[in-house]
Amino acid sequence: MKQQHVEVDISASLSEVWRVLTEKEREVLRQSASIQHFKRNELIYCEGDEPRDMMCLLKGKVKIFKEGVGGRSQIIRMIKPVQYFAYRAAFAQEHYLTNAAAFESSVVCMIPMSVVNEFLMTNPNLAMFFIRQLSIDLGVADERTVNLTQKHIRGRLAESLLFLKDSYGLEEDGATLSIYLAREDLANLSNMTTSNAIRTLSTFVTEHIIALDGRKIKIIDEERLRKISKMG
Repeated sequence: MKQQHVEVDISASLSEVWRVLTEKEREVLRQSASIQHFKRNELIYCEGDEPRDMMCLLKGKVKIFKEGVGGRSQIIRMIKPVQYFAYRAAFAQEHYLTNAAAFESSVVCMIPMSVVNEFLMTNPNLAMFFIRQLSIDLGVADERTVNLTQKHIRGRLAESLLFLKDSYGLEEDGATLSIYLAREDLANLSNMTTSNAIRTLSTFVTEHIIALDGRKIKIIDEERLRKISKMG
C-alpha cells in the first residue's frame, strides 16, 4: 500500500462533499487528506480495527464483507467511484464490524475522522449529507436482507448480476459486465455456496440468458434476468 499527501485540488473527485464545505473547510481538507493505493485483493481495513478515516474511492472497485460461520464470507456492499465508506463505525463510536478489500488496483482518499467531526459541528449541510447517505445505505441493506433470505438461488444470482450491471456498467459491447468476479465472490455476494453459483450460472448459459468467458459475464437476455430476479 502506497500513501501520499494530497497536493492538488481534489474538488473534482470529492465534488459531493466539496459543494457543501466552506472555503476554509476546503483548505483544511486539502491539507489533511491523503491518497492511498491498494493492490488487487489487498485489505483496506479489517474487522476489529479502530476507524480513523472516512474513505472515498477515487478509482477501482472495493468490496465490504464479513467473515461468517466456517470461514465463509458474505459480501455486504460494493463500492464504486466516487463513493464514501468506512465512516459508519466512527459515527457509532465502535470498531469496524466488517472488512474492506480492493477488487482491483484502487485509489482511496483518506480523510481523518477528527477533521470530519470538526466540520460536522459547524456545518449542518454536511451533517445532512451524511444523514442522507446513511439513510440510503440502510434502505439498501434492508432490501438486500429480505432478498437474500427469501429469494431462491436463481432469483438471488439474477439480482446480483443486475446489481453489478447497475453499479459498474457494461463494456463497449454493451453487454459484458465491467467487473470480473471470481465465482466465489459472486457466490458471497449472492448468499450461496460457490458450487451453487457455478451450477446456476451454467443453467443461465444453457437458457441463453448469459454467456461466460472465464470471469467475464455477458448479459444476453436482460429482460428475462430481471423477470427471474423479480419472481425470486
